[in-house]
Amino acid sequence: MDGLYFLLPTLLVIFISFLIVRASAIALMMTGMDRKRAVFQALSAFSGTGFTTKEAEFVVNHPVRRRVISWLMILGNAGIVTVIITATSSIVTSTGYLLTVDVLILLVGIYLIYKIATHKGFIRRWESFIEEKLVKSTAFEEGATEDLLHLLEGYGLVRAIITENSSLIGNSLSESGLSEKGLLVLGIERGKNWIPIPKAKEAIQEGDRIVVYGPLEVLRALFREE
Repeated sequence: MDGLYFLLPTLLVIFISFLIVRASAIALMMTGMDRKRAVFQALSAFSGTGFTTKEAEFVVNHPVRRRVISWLMILGNAGIVTVIITATSSIVTSTGYLLTVDVLILLVGIYLIYKIATHKGFIRRWESFIEEKLVKSTAFEEGATEDLLHLLEGYGLVRAIITENSSLIGNSLSESGLSEKGLLVLGIERGKNWIPIPKAKEAIQEGDRIVVYGPLEVLRALFREE
């Protein structure tokens, strides 16, 4: 069972790779990129496939996206090489029925990782955790003009998640005090639903992703506190 010592790192690298791609997709979404495109871009950069000239320009012209994609390419190359080496070492060191056992362990391990990786509860918790950390650790960046509304200096558009500790939960938009701070909620992403131009009586819920336009300094201060 010497091959098992190589299989476990292989499965661990595959699982960590999934977490990295998901976290990077969240980072791209916070620059104004929509979810489907963000996931595709993150997966393409990590695997080194799927990029077109148009998609590359969409990333290169934005400094934050360029940084995220660059790290994904570096980590992706390292991860893929590690998987190939460890998986190959496992096969080479196994003979006879042990080879069959190792292959079965690898397949079962990949299947379990797939089930975990596609579990809605796990994905929701991981994405919420990453987005909360990104909001607290980095300033909201002013995006490229094709992605974010930026009519005046110091104003911008951001997407922020409402975490479980947010004081906004349960309040309607009119009660939230956002308008008094000069902020305008343009839409709310709630699960798979999109609520454009929500009414003043719309209540804010935990897990909502709200798209807000206003002074960047106010946005930074408000959502860092949250």
